[in-house]
Amino acid sequence: MEEMGSSACRVEVTTLFKQEEAPAVTRASHGRRTAGTRGKKRLLTALIMVSPLLAAGVALFLGAYGVTPLQVVQILATPLSGIDSPESAIVLDIRLPRIILAGLVGMSLATSGATLQAVLRNPLVDPFILGISAGAAFGCAVSVGFLPGVSLQLMSFIFGSLAVIMACAMARSGGEISRLSLVLSGVIVSALFTALLSIIKFLVDPMKLQSIVYWLMGSFSLADWPQVKSSGIGILLGCLPIFLLRWRLNVISMGDEEARSLGVNVSRKRVIFIAGATLAVTSAVAVSGIIGWIGLMAPHLVRMLVGPDHRRLIPLTMAGGAAFMIAADTVARNLSSADIPVGIITALAGAPFFIYLMRRGGAESWGK
Repeated sequence: MEEMGSSACRVEVTTLFKQEEAPAVTRASHGRRTAGTRGKKRLLTALIMVSPLLAAGVALFLGAYGVTPLQVVQILATPLSGIDSPESAIVLDIRLPRIILAGLVGMSLATSGATLQAVLRNPLVDPFILGISAGAAFGCAVSVGFLPGVSLQLMSFIFGSLAVIMACAMARSGGEISRLSLVLSGVIVSALFTALLSIIKFLVDPMKLQSIVYWLMGSFSLADWPQVKSSGIGILLGCLPIFLLRWRLNVISMGDEEARSLGVNVSRKRVIFIAGATLAVTSAVAVSGIIGWIGLMAPHLVRMLVGPDHRRLIPLTMAGGAAFMIAADTVARNLSSADIPVGIITALAGAPFFIYLMRRGGAESWGK
């Protein structure tokens, strides 16, 4: 043992001498590389944080009715001036609420995706996998088809929450919820509500069926200020606990045993995070329909750029998801004379992205 200890000491001393003998130029170049990497990360962080504003600024003057950037600035500078013009109505009553709503929905889907990926330690989990979106969509379809007097947001939240409760109940074993079982249960629940949704579409009045089918594709064509207010409250209330407790996601993503050894109540925190994600997603689905891929793409893109630390990842994913959704909706309403559902645009962007991610080995390197 003493010989082993002395050998280890000799190795350490030798290493220290080698480090001391290393050329100063090498140490300086390493320092420059480290500083350069930090500088790039700071720049990327700043760009991602301002990206929603940049995307919104471009979206305000792009559309079928031409509005110049100068006119947009003048209208936004004096929104309460009382000037009644076609340009003012287009910017303040049509485009601005649509852009804000798109940003809120993108933020909620991206944040929920990043949260569920950390909580379940699975890089391919999103709100659709757990059945949240399918349950919320079913609730909204019931409201549109058979209960027009009932709030879409209320029905979305009720059935989205029901889907999560069913998935958690199916995954519970011995008082604990297995991560793998929860994902599998979510797939089953999602399939169940998708089947029920198909029954609704079969039974509903043909005139209402058209509205349901178009809404399910995902669109912000009916966005207005009341929708921004009603959905914004639910989205912000859902995202707030995730943002405030985001550092706990670093611990939970290490594994249940490691988290418990650090004094974290894993089950309680998991419930809080899943509940927040459910509220945010159901509030979004109620006003936008089903829009896929945002909950997968945005967290992965941000993670590839700034790393897996959720203290940075969550706020940057919020900003990145909002910017991506605003950009996708801008493309959707400018690509043709018809208002293309934004869900089509996100799907067209999502498929190539995941082909790239698979070839790059992103799923295997997640969290490294």
